[in-house]
Amino acid sequence: MWRRCLWALLPLLGPWFRPVHGVFQKLYCSLSDSCECDFKPDLRGLEWDLYRNVFGQHLAQDAVSQEVSAFIRTKSPERPLVLSLHGGSGTGKTLVSSMLVSHLYGSGVNSPHVHRFSPTLHFPRKERVHQYRVALKDWVQGNLTACARSVFLFDEMENMPPGLIDVLEPFLGPSHVVYSTNYRKAIYVFISTVGERVISTVTLDARSSGRDRDEIRLNELQEAISQEAFNSTHGGLSRSRILSQSLVTVFVPFLPLTRVHVERCVQAQLCQRGQCERSDVVQAVGGAMSYSPKLGHYFSSTGCKAIPAKINLYL
Repeated sequence: MWRRCLWALLPLLGPWFRPVHGVFQKLYCSLSDSCECDFKPDLRGLEWDLYRNVFGQHLAQDAVSQEVSAFIRTKSPERPLVLSLHGGSGTGKTLVSSMLVSHLYGSGVNSPHVHRFSPTLHFPRKERVHQYRVALKDWVQGNLTACARSVFLFDEMENMPPGLIDVLEPFLGPSHVVYSTNYRKAIYVFISTVGERVISTVTLDARSSGRDRDEIRLNELQEAISQEAFNSTHGGLSRSRILSQSLVTVFVPFLPLTRVHVERCVQAQLCQRGQCERSDVVQAVGGAMSYSPKLGHYFSSTGCKAIPAKINLYL
């Protein structure tokens, strides 16, 4: 909590602010590739969690599991891992990002080396983009100096002021050291609804042509999502050099969810409440959700996002 409060003050502090870290830790981490901090990756646990608890997202399951595993098993990666998660509301983007960090650190999502940013909280005023850029660069640089194995999560990229995220460009490329900071072992995760339209179109086209959604391949959506994000008229990735310089490792699509997937979400949450046997609630909630398009009603309009509230209505 205190880190969130501190961050909220950063734009006011301007260039005089520098994150405070232990002198010896800073020196060691800036010179060494082996500053592991609280880093205790459980790759099998991550893979199991993804395939057991994320529904209808074979592309995201495969991409995240494979890219994270390959990155961590590389002793000296050439550049940081940059994952860009795209899809509609309630499809599992935030869930997957939380699973990722929970399986990377001994203290999970509470690790001091996990940094999550929200535009509405941290970057609310577009006219302060310059101040935010200075503060964000300082924050990333300082925390990478303290821990090379840091993770930076950026929620709601569609609401981030354009141009802000490009301050990260020097940290994302193949250079060995930037600003005297070893940064190649860091992980960056962008989370956005931009690309939802093209993802839904590909999924619907696959259904219309008789293809199973599991037959959709990652390469069918990579370039389309990148172009949609780059050409967007708003958001943090609009005309971003991070995209034009191909600094994103992989664009991870989250497909729209069908009623079957929604009901699996309901079942999972009921089991967490110790009420796995309530098939009546599963059916009721599945039927109460809104679906699109108008012709077919194939996909849940809000994914699994509204399910907890819906469950409460039927228990």
